[in-house]
Formats: sequence, structure tokens, C-alpha cells
Amino acid sequence: MSKDPLHHETSSQTVGPFVHIGLYPAVSGIVARSRTYGNQLATTHAYGQRIRVEGQIIDGNGETVRDALLEFWQADGHGRYAHPADPQAESADVGLSGFGRSVTNPDTGTWTLESIKPGAVRDLNQRPMAPHINLALFARGLNIHLHSRIYFDDEVEANALDSVLQHCVPAPRRQTLIARRQETTQDPCVYRFDMVLQGKNETVFFDL
Repeated sequence: MSKDPLHHETSSQTVGPFVHIGLYPAVSGIVARSRTYGNQLATTHAYGQRIRVEGQIIDGNGETVRDALLEFWQADGHGRYAHPADPQAESADVGLSGFGRSVTNPDTGTWTLESIKPGAVRDLNQRPMAPHINLALFARGLNIHLHSRIYFDDEVEANALDSVLQHCVPAPRRQTLIARRQETTQDPCVYRFDMVLQGKNETVFFDL
């Protein structure tokens, strides 16, 4: 809390129940902006393996959350972020937006993301990080949004060297950050990633 008597910290509050209208108006049939961020991050010209990640969000009672929104940001297929903080930003793949949003289906509770699998990157200390997608979760009942990551189960060697997985996440809980590749002949490749908000199998969320 700020000690400045004139400037107090703004209190947080839950985002629901109008999260879709405010952050993803198109899904509610509202055309209010010339540019919106959807769940398709890659164009047909993007470099890399095309993937679809899908999943559900489970609350502490084991019920599916049907009114949540997720934000994603990721590196391109070469491991470059389209962000000024990345020294390689100028050469980032223009076929990938690098940022997108997805909302849970109000009937099934399923969210989806269509993109390309990101390349490996390095942290600020130049330690390797496996291919991953960063995410933020907004939902009714959450006063502060939650941060997490999506890794991939077919990147075994890279995951074993990842600085965040190995140094920040207890071994028994690492599996909560791993998306499972599905047995399918579909193109793009499909991964399953469910998140649990509370309880025994709670997904790892990072305090940023």
C-alpha cells in the first residue's frame, strides 16, 4: 500500500461477469474496435510447427469455469519476441503476432489457441528456456489475474534444461505446466492443457 497520503493504491476487484464484452467483444457479437486480439496468433506465412492448444479451467470444487479469459504471448519459431526488450526484436517473424486472447466457451468451458510452437529462448542470465507460451488468466472470483506457462511434453530434453522449470518449480508440480500432445492425425498438432485453480493438482502460478 502506498505511503503517499494523496496517492493510494487502487484496490483490485474481480473481472467478471463482463470480461468477454470488455476484452474480447467480438465473441459477444460486438464490433467496437478496428483491431482486436483473438486466439489465432499465426498467419499462413509464419515459420514453425503449427499447433493448437486447448483445455479447460477447473475451480476448487472440480467444476469447469465457463466465463474466463486468457491472454497469451510467445516467441516466434526462432525464439525471438516482437518486443523492444528482445535484442532480436527487429528480426522477429512478422507472420506471428506474438500476443492473443481466448475465452472459454460458455457451453463447454473449453478454450483454444492456434499458433506455432515457439522456439527456445534464454532468460536474462542467458540460461536456456524450453519452448513455452506465457499466459495470464482472468476470471470471475480472481481479484488479481494469474500468471503461468505452457510447456510441451515432447520437448523432454529442453524441459530438463529449462531454468524456470528446474530452479523455480518443485519437481512434483512441474507436470502441471506441461501440455500433452494428443494422439491425432490432425494438422495442426493438438496439445491438451487443463488448469486447476485450487486443490491437490493446482496448476503452478507465478508471483510476478
